[in-house]
Formats: sequence, C-alpha cells, structure tokens
Amino acid sequence: MAEAFAGPGTKRGIAFAGIAGLLGILAATFFADASALDPAAPYARFYTADSLAVFLKQFAIVSTIIVLVMAVEFAPAVEAGLPAERRGAGLGEFYALPVFACAGLMWMASATDFVLIFVSLELVTITFYVLVSYLRRNSASLEAGAKYLVLGALSTGFLVYGITWIYGVTRETNLAAIAEKLPALDQAAAPALLFGFGLVLVSLGFKVAAAPFQFWVPDVYQGAPTPVAAFLSVASKAAGFVVLLRVLETFLVVPLLQEKILPLVAILAGATMVFGNLAAIPQSNLKRLLAYSSIGHAGYLLLGVASIGAPLAGTAILFYLGAYLLMTMLAFLVLTVVSRATGGDDIADFNGLNQRAPHLAFAMLLAMMSLAGVPLTAGFLGKLFIFECAVEQQQWILVVLGIITVAAGFYYYLKVVRAMYWQQPADPDAAPIEAGPAARFVIALLCALIIWLGVYPAPLLALLR
Repeated sequence: MAEAFAGPGTKRGIAFAGIAGLLGILAATFFADASALDPAAPYARFYTADSLAVFLKQFAIVSTIIVLVMAVEFAPAVEAGLPAERRGAGLGEFYALPVFACAGLMWMASATDFVLIFVSLELVTITFYVLVSYLRRNSASLEAGAKYLVLGALSTGFLVYGITWIYGVTRETNLAAIAEKLPALDQAAAPALLFGFGLVLVSLGFKVAAAPFQFWVPDVYQGAPTPVAAFLSVASKAAGFVVLLRVLETFLVVPLLQEKILPLVAILAGATMVFGNLAAIPQSNLKRLLAYSSIGHAGYLLLGVASIGAPLAGTAILFYLGAYLLMTMLAFLVLTVVSRATGGDDIADFNGLNQRAPHLAFAMLLAMMSLAGVPLTAGFLGKLFIFECAVEQQQWILVVLGIITVAAGFYYYLKVVRAMYWQQPADPDAAPIEAGPAARFVIALLCALIIWLGVYPAPLLALLR
C-alpha cells in the first residue's frame, strides 16, 4: 500500500522500511520463549519452534535483509528492465516481494506437517516465479522465469504425488504421527513408503539443486535479477535442506528404511559434488560460475546429510549453511555493485577491479577464498566439520570425491582473483566504482563475520548445539 503513495524518488524508502521491520523481528527471535507454546493448541500439530526452526527463521531474515540492500543497488537495472510508464514504476513491488518469500521461508522452518510444508513451499516458490521473471524487457529474465515455472510445477507434482503415497500407507500427513506409525507397519508396506519418499526426495532435490535435478540452475541464475539469484542460491537452498532433515528424521526411525535411504542420499551427494565443481571450471560468466558453485556446495551439504549418524552432523550442516550465507551473499553483493558500473557480469568485467575499487576487490577475494575453503575463513571450517562427520561414518569414497572437488574449486575461484589483481581493466581511465552506504556497511560486516567465524567459531557452534 505504501508503494501506491510513494513518489518516484522515495521508492527505496520501502526497502529500508522492510529492513527496519525485519531487524525488529530478528531481535525478537533471540528473546522468544518456545516453551510458552501450548502443546495442546490446534496449531501445535502443524507448527514447531524448536532450535532448528529458530535458526532457519534467523537465517531467512538475515538473507532477506541483505537481498533488500542488494535490491537498492540493483534499482537502476530494474528501472531499465521494466516498461517506462512512469519513473520508478515496479520498484516498490521488487522491494516488497522478498518479504513475502521470507514469510514463506519462516513458516517452512516451523512446518511439521506435509500440508503446511506444501503451502509454505508454494508461497516461496510462486514469489520466486515472479521475481525471476521480473525484468520484463529482458528476454533472458523472461526465459529464466518460464523455465523455473515449468520445472517448479513439475517438482511440485512430484512432492504432491509422494505425499499421496505416504498418506496412503500411513493415513497421516503429520511427521511426528508418521514416525510413530512406521515401526508398527508391515514390511510389505516398505516399497510403497520408499516410493513415496523417493518422489518427495526428487522434489526436494530440485529445491536444493542436487544432481541430477540441477539442470535449471545455471540458466535461471544467469537470467534472474542478481539479488534474486542470491536469494535463490542461499535462502531457498537452506529451506530445502531443513525440510529434507525433518522428513529424513521421520523415516530413519525404521532401520529397514534407513538402510535404503542413506545410501541413496550418499549417491546424490557424490554426483552433486562432482557435477557442480567440474561444470564450474570452464565458466566465463560469474553468475553461471556461482550457479554451478552452488550445486557443488549442495553436494557438501548432502555429504553432511549422508553422515547423519555422526554425533555432530546436524551442527556441521547448520554451521555450513551459516558460512554459505555469508560468503555467497558477499560474492553476489559485490557482483551487483560491479555489474551496475560495468554493465556486465562476466569474469572479464572484473579485470583490474583492484585498481578501480580496492575495497570491493578485497571483499570479493575474501568471498572466493572462503568459498574455496582457504584456512582462517568460515568456509574452511564448514568443510572441515562436514568432512569430519563423513570420516566418522566411514564415507571414504565421498571424502575422496570431496577432496578432489575442493581442489577443482580452487581453480575456478582463483580465476576471479586473477582477473581482479593480475589483469588490466579494459579502460584504464574508468572512474572508480563506489557502493552505496548501506552496501558498504553490509560488505564490511560480512567480511568481518567470515574471518571471525573462521578464527573463532565457538559462539556459533555453542548456539547450534
């Protein structure tokens, strides 16, 4: 409603109002008392506020705040990509839609029933359909939106069909109730249950960009507005993993199902690590490189899921998600600022960035080092904790594949570093690149957090345990 009354020059006020509101909600999550929820209340069947849910709510809020800061930097591209009926038309909605997606992500974090999981997932997905194709004058954005819509609808079909099979066997949609019924079911029901779980896994594999369900990622990331690509890469993936953990927790109570499910997840992890990292090597466009890189990181997270029997597997997965948020958002934020100045998002557009914007070059250097897994960064400890859990569970093949793919990651991440520090800019007299005040503050904060968690992770680990 505020957008309808805002003038062309005050649209960005909507973004900052959204940021202020989200900061207030974020502060409230640290003081909320989950024990005050009435377990006998009707909503308690669908909704929980455990530590996992609270962590993902905070994760979604922080992601949305950074995306809104990124959206302010991206505003000129949005205005150029929309029909020019009046100046600033469409900007307000571009700032408001991520808040709707954040609401869906927060509901998804607390969902303990397939019905609420489906509803919240669709709220998030439909919002992303709009955001991905938001630049109506950009054919790449429209193509990305069409691909995401078609494949998203297909994955929704798999989810609903899988839930139907599980309901047909258990007569329940609530995860806790299903977990109670599974041990008492006849073994003859196992194939139907596994079939239903497999269909749900296909849908969640699409959401987290696991191989072989990752084929939509590069085109959608490249065509989508950069802040939306960042949102998809981080928040959407995190929500998919939390739902996957909750569904797995339900089915792993039965040893027979556990023996079938965990090897399947291990295969997905190996395929995702190998495909994502090897496919990223020849990329020359930074958005496509980050897209394939995100597939590789989904593989590391699946490696943690496949090692779920290790005592600290859950903590390692959540720590990795936190580190992934920091380093990926930092990379996309710098990309947004640089592409606004250069007009492109190829790695070649970063040539000589150290001469035009040394602070942005250092921030991107830190993001690349953390994504690659260089010591003293959050990304290094995230990988270390995941591999430690895999070793404890004797996932030796996956550990070897993980080490090989990490080495491949060093190669393609260093291509960006080489462009910034060793290549000459196309125009040596080009003006320096400057980020806005909010973007500068967020970039500095993300850099500090990446180093802090890489050196002193104890506070976050204590919180996650």
